[in-house]
Amino acid sequence: MRPIDKFLHIATGRRQLFGSSRVSRAVSISALFFSVCAIGAAAVAPLAPDAADLPVKKLTQELPLPTLDEQIAAIEANEQHFVREETVRRGDTLSALLLRLGVEDDEADKFIKTDSVARSLLQLRTDKAVRAKTNEEGELEWLQTTVVDGSDKPARNIEITRDANGHFKAVDTPANLERRVEMASGNIISSLFAATDDANIPDNVASQIISMFETNIDFRKLQRGDQFNVVYESFWQNGQKVKTGRVLAGEFTNAGKPYQAVWFDEAGGQGGYYTFDGKSLKKAFLKSPLAFTRISSGFSMRVHPISGQWKQHKGVDFAAGIGTPIRATADGVVDSAAMSGGYGNLVVIKHWGGYSTAYAHMQRFAPGIRKGSHVSQGEVIGFVGSTGWSTGPHVHYEFRVNNDARDPLSIVVPNVQALSNVDLPRFKAVANDMHHRFDLLRPERVAQNSKTTAS
Repeated sequence: MRPIDKFLHIATGRRQLFGSSRVSRAVSISALFFSVCAIGAAAVAPLAPDAADLPVKKLTQELPLPTLDEQIAAIEANEQHFVREETVRRGDTLSALLLRLGVEDDEADKFIKTDSVARSLLQLRTDKAVRAKTNEEGELEWLQTTVVDGSDKPARNIEITRDANGHFKAVDTPANLERRVEMASGNIISSLFAATDDANIPDNVASQIISMFETNIDFRKLQRGDQFNVVYESFWQNGQKVKTGRVLAGEFTNAGKPYQAVWFDEAGGQGGYYTFDGKSLKKAFLKSPLAFTRISSGFSMRVHPISGQWKQHKGVDFAAGIGTPIRATADGVVDSAAMSGGYGNLVVIKHWGGYSTAYAHMQRFAPGIRKGSHVSQGEVIGFVGSTGWSTGPHVHYEFRVNNDARDPLSIVVPNVQALSNVDLPRFKAVANDMHHRFDLLRPERVAQNSKTTAS
């Protein structure tokens, strides 16, 4: 075949294989390329072997373990540190507390007793947590605790640290507390404080319950079966309760009669307890100048225990232990605070509208109580004693109207003025929230309401 014929033959075959147009030739070349690649991949990728056919080889190796002596030596070679936490117990001394914390350090004991900041540790209340870190010799490295001087004062963190030179330093910083709202219930069997103890309610909360309702309930005459619900603040740090705050609302059923109260801060900055319809629970005068007491002599004719004469007893005697705080029963101004013959140490307070009250036989006056001092209802003005003509510790309490003695247990005094219309909308929102919380504490009432609604 001639060369020109061979060329024409090859060209004709190329056109038959790849096509005559540019597009058909591109498609044909691409198909040919991928076919070649597929054949190559099949050629170089053998089938994976079955796992069951793989050889299995068992290896055994002994690991040397240190002996007990070697382990003890390793521990002794590294300095040990210990962190412990203890709570303050009733009657605890500093030495007893430090001993339970594993602290055997005379320098630390001396520093805590002499440093002005560290000395706060000596006034810790029962159940307060204290944490300490020591080395293996019992030397103190650091100590931490939270100090609360009172429910109305901010909590402080006290930290004692030891530097590399062995010198101690105490730092007092404000505590960053988390506020929570707690709810609790109780049933009276013997007394209020026994019931609050059974319900794990702090004594500070129990005292506030008394202050809330003492103008309506005589807590000396509680009955078995009386009930109460309470909503109060608590403040926490690092998962531990540091202190309790204000009682936000309370509900007390006494002799079958319910009493309710809710705390409300008025627009003027004054706060107080109110019924759920906005009426103040605070009366002009408290029923008693003592929180807990018994009446040893009433307002009546009697034979005087010292003179033996039959005469009018123009007040009420409340028996109590020496040193029991005596409270002003109403707002007023101190008219006198001095020794006064048979009255002994006597405080007289003038109130509005010709009212005045007298408190006799005090052991001593409270700091700042003097003629002209302004006092608030419930403020401590002195302490129970047996000065003057007295046969035992008590406070003689007189209630006077235009200097004429009246029976404080029978006289009717007005309530404090109710909330203004400006405060009522905000008060209703607070009251509704507390009412809902009381419903949660009374599941039987919720069930009854649901049943009534369904029917």
